[in-house]
Amino acid sequence: MSSFLVSRRVRIYISLFYAVVVYFVLLLLLHFISDRTLLPTDQVAEFATIFSIVSFFLFWGFEELLSVLSSSDIRFLNLIIDALERISEGDLSVELPEEGSPEFRKISRLTNEIVRNLKQDIIELKKLQRVRSEFLANVSHELRTPIFSIQGFIETLLDGAIDDKSVNRDFLEKAYKHSERLNNLLNDLIEISRIESGEMRMSFRYFNLDEFLKSVVEDTKEEALKKNIILQYRDGKPETLALGDKEKLRQVLLNLIDNAIKYTDSGGKVEVGFEDFPQFVRIFVSDTGVGIAEEHLPRIFERFYRVDKDRSRSVGGTGLGLAIVKHIVEAHRSKVDVESTPGAGSTFSFVLRK
Repeated sequence: MSSFLVSRRVRIYISLFYAVVVYFVLLLLLHFISDRTLLPTDQVAEFATIFSIVSFFLFWGFEELLSVLSSSDIRFLNLIIDALERISEGDLSVELPEEGSPEFRKISRLTNEIVRNLKQDIIELKKLQRVRSEFLANVSHELRTPIFSIQGFIETLLDGAIDDKSVNRDFLEKAYKHSERLNNLLNDLIEISRIESGEMRMSFRYFNLDEFLKSVVEDTKEEALKKNIILQYRDGKPETLALGDKEKLRQVLLNLIDNAIKYTDSGGKVEVGFEDFPQFVRIFVSDTGVGIAEEHLPRIFERFYRVDKDRSRSVGGTGLGLAIVKHIVEAHRSKVDVESTPGAGSTFSFVLRK
């Protein structure tokens, strides 16, 4: 006990000595400054006194802290300092041992957890950067294709084909078709950008599903007739109500029906309808088209993924339609199911709450 008091008295004397040194050094500095700033001498002395008293308690507190820390504690503090320095330099291989007092174990655990989270964030960031790079590459390619085609048709017309009535209209129609594709691509890019940035606003309301699906089918009949495809609606219960955003769901169905028509040959059939269940309804769009091979199914909702690149571009697809469909359906707390057999057709379906 006496040795503790002696050591404590020594620490107080040392702290007092440091405070006195600080007082005189600060006094000299402040006098030097006061000569140039016209600061009153009594204020200089007062400031030096206050600062030296504060310094005394700071030094004493630091000495007290060192006195209660064991050598193992000091070693652990050095480990923490070293770990933090390595983390600040970008080294995330740091892992502190979870040992010592409960407080130090907690510090180790929290530090290790922070490092693990940083590693995961960096992995996600790199993945995001890779996806963004791929997206930009795909966008530039998709934009370049119709632009180059339009440019080629215009150059051909300027080189003399414009005076040839047998071909000039054909070139103009092709240029117009590619300009439409370019416009659709830009619209889809804007839409998916809004969706993925969280700017898409949903307005959920109950609506008559039977009337809604009939109107969507009616809007797409003309496209089906152009290809000599039978587009029909399978009547459901007229009084069935579903919960969802009608405008967004219209966009989903227009995409699915449009795809079904594009990938179904002349004389084929596209059917739209719903099945009624106690808690939900299942909406479907089926076709007798070319179908999708099983190995492609997991990726068809990716942006710009194409099962048949040549056919997709020839029918005017942007490569973003199904990605938009996926996001909108997921916003309705549902998912798109796909059943497909190559050469026999496909069925896309999703459910809505009642």
